[in-house]
Order: sequence, then C-alpha cells, then structure tokens
Amino acid sequence: MKRQSGILMHISSLYGDYSIGTFGKNAFEFIDFLVDCGFSVWQVLPFTVTDEYNSPYKSFSAFGGNPYFIDPEILYEKGYITEADLKACRQTTPYSAEYKRLSSERMSLLRKAYKNCGVNSDAEEFISENPRLDAFCRFMTLREQNSGKRWQDWKSDEITDFETLGMWKFIQHEFFTQWARVKKYANSKGVSIIGDIPIYVSDDSCDVWENRSLFQIDDKGYPTRVAGVPPDYFAEDGQLWGNPLYDWDELKKDNFGWWRERINHALSMFDGVRIDHFRAIESYWSVDSKETTAKNGIWIKGPGMDFVNAIKEGNEDKLIIAEDLGDITDEVRELVSESGFPGMRIFQFGFLDSGDSLHAPHNYIKNSVAYSGTHDNNTLFGYLWESEDDVRNRTLEYCGFGGGDWGGATPLLLRQVFASVSDLAIIPIQDFLMYGSDTRINTPGVADGNWSYRVTKDQLMNADREFFKKMNRIYKR
Repeated sequence: MKRQSGILMHISSLYGDYSIGTFGKNAFEFIDFLVDCGFSVWQVLPFTVTDEYNSPYKSFSAFGGNPYFIDPEILYEKGYITEADLKACRQTTPYSAEYKRLSSERMSLLRKAYKNCGVNSDAEEFISENPRLDAFCRFMTLREQNSGKRWQDWKSDEITDFETLGMWKFIQHEFFTQWARVKKYANSKGVSIIGDIPIYVSDDSCDVWENRSLFQIDDKGYPTRVAGVPPDYFAEDGQLWGNPLYDWDELKKDNFGWWRERINHALSMFDGVRIDHFRAIESYWSVDSKETTAKNGIWIKGPGMDFVNAIKEGNEDKLIIAEDLGDITDEVRELVSESGFPGMRIFQFGFLDSGDSLHAPHNYIKNSVAYSGTHDNNTLFGYLWESEDDVRNRTLEYCGFGGGDWGGATPLLLRQVFASVSDLAIIPIQDFLMYGSDTRINTPGVADGNWSYRVTKDQLMNADREFFKKMNRIYKR
C-alpha cells in the first residue's frame, strides 16, 4: 500500500432524494468531494440485499446486488419510468434511510422499469456470463413463488413466474452497470474503492441453497452449528449471529473454489476488499444452533494459510484487508502476519485500560489500516462523551489535550490517526463531520434501529474540509 487516507461511508448513507443513497449523481459528487479534501480512498460496506433488520451482513446472496442502490433518476433518463413515478418515490425524511417505504414501494417501481425496458439482450447476456448471479435471480424468483418462505420450506423449486425471473435479471444488470460507472469515475479521479466481504452467509440464502454440502446443516437445510463471538467489549453475552458455519474440509476439496469465486467477484467490483471477521480463518466460535446466546460455544480450528494461499492466487497485486478484531490470540496475529494482509488498528480501542494496547497509535505498523472507529463503533465524539472518566482521561492525555472543555477535542484525536505510521488511514463519515452517537450506524448485539443513518448534502458541504486538507498535507497522505 502507498500512504493515503479515505472515508468510510456506505452507499445507503449517501445523501439523495430517493429514501436511500444510490449510484446516481450524488455518488459522483461525493467522489469529487473526497478529492477536494485530499482523500484517495472510499470504503463502503457490503452491497448485498439486506435482512429484515436492514443489515448487509446477513443476505440472500453473497454475490447479488441490493436493488435499492439502483438510481431512479437513471431509470427515468433511460425512459423506463415516468416523471410522475420519479416524483412519487421522492423521500420525506432526509436524515435516515426509509426502509419501510422502500420495502413496500421500490420493487414495484423496478418491476415497472423492467416491463418498460422491453427485451434486454444485454441483461440476459450479462447474467449468462455470471452463473452465481443467475442462481441468485432464480432463488429470488422461487422465493416469491413460495410466498416469501425460507427455501427449506418451499413446496417447489420449479420456476413458473418468468416475469419475476426477468425482472431480477434486469435488476442485477442495472445494478452492476450503474456501479461500474461510479467506480470508473472514481478511478479516473485517483480514488480507490474498498469493498467489504462478510465472513458468513445466511442459511436462508442462495449460497446455502445452491451449495448445501459446503455448510454445517442438517438434511432439511437448517444449521446444526452457528456462528457468533464469545462475550467481548461489545456484548457481555457474546453475539449469536446464527449464520451456518462452513464445512471447511468440504471446501478444501476443490481448493476453496466457492470462496475463490467470491473473492474474485468482489475484486472485480472494487479496488480492494476487507474480509470481515478474518480471525475465523484461524479459528472460529462454534455454537450449537439450539443455544439462545453465544456464551456456550467452542473454538474450532479454521482453514488457515491453505485458505489464504487459495484466495491470493491471481490477486497478488490486490488489496485485501484482514479484519483482525475481537478475541485475538497469538495464532491469529501469526496468521495475519504470514498472510501479508494489512490488519486493522482502531483508535478507540487503544485506551480502554492502562496497558500498552496495539491499538494505541505509537504501536501501529506500516502494513495496517488505522481507523478512528468502524461501522460497529460509536462515533469518536460519542466515544469521548460516553466513556468512563479514566478512559476519557487517558485518551485526552495521549492526544495532548490541555484541559478544560473537551467538547472540541475530536480534531486532536483524529490527528493521531492521520499522523500514525499506518499506510492507510480511514475516517468514518460521522467522525469526518465530528458528530455524536445519535449518528451511529450500527450497535452490535442490538437488532433494531441500525443502518438508517444518512448524511445530508448541506452537512457535508459545511464540514471543515480545510482541516482534513491540512491533515492529508502535513502527514503526506
């Protein structure tokens, strides 16, 4: 990696008029904004279809794209929807994603666009060249045919609704076509885009439905052992994610072919990727599916360097970030080091106790990514506000705060991230704006109220961009 910096902001948080951020003109404006501030990286979260809690980390497919990110204005420009359609889908709440409205209205708009599009040979050809997307389109069609039930409860897996199948093919082609335009523009401006790969998939997903032998499931398709993490900083009962665990022995038989496809797919969409919960590659927390919390799990050895070598093949020049957070052991550190992947350093974790944490900036290494916080953290200002006095005092003393009202101390904390030796520094959009915990995008272990945060254009344009220009200039990013 070269020395640079960027902003972490999901597409859903981008400002705009259509209930959620999209791949439209505002994405291009945001890229220009990044460049003006001296940033050269935009990091996003998974582009997958979200679950019932609006999380992109438990999706119907690891490959398929989220229909909500398709920009309605582009559909209008192509003549697929009318001006009245466009007006009808304008948002009413500028500060949050309107998921309830999206779930009730957006798919019908996309179906109308598909019907008005007519015969689309480009979409058919695109899907035929992408078998995993073809499987996803079939899965979503069958799910609709079976009244939205989980695939384990389907009465039939024979497609009869060819209109819905065609609609999903149209959606995926439109999604990837629109995104390709955004990425091409970003790269032309010197901005790299980093994507995100959730380590696990949902049991009610095309991935499990199509590849049952690769997962720890019973004869009916339900998980026997599920994923999570033991009690930690985020949750005293641990986090019971509920995703089916992989059968790594089975995956290894073809040198992790499904995973290699997944990595290659992501790296065709992005300039680099972060693998979420990378520590599970060394060993993973396995919980009986009958448990109600993650407390009573066990650690099981993962595939280790065999997996790493498989996904690196052909991608030696690509950026792959290992999310090495949580309950980290010497074995995990050794795996990250041997992989050559940069790990993560989280400023907020550096001062939780009086020890010499590797997350304190003086312990960062070049081959790492420094974050003020992640999408799972509080905002930096929220962290200061809600921390115990000893944690806050250690943080402020480290940053050279002179005493008095610490309400304006956020720039001092951010400076530490920019000044660190880490090759890449990433600031979540909320920390860029120096906002409080009310703008937090996700709280781990809490099901409701997440993923809805959106920035407005006025907030972005009125931010102290000169401060960040200065940080990038001084610290050669």
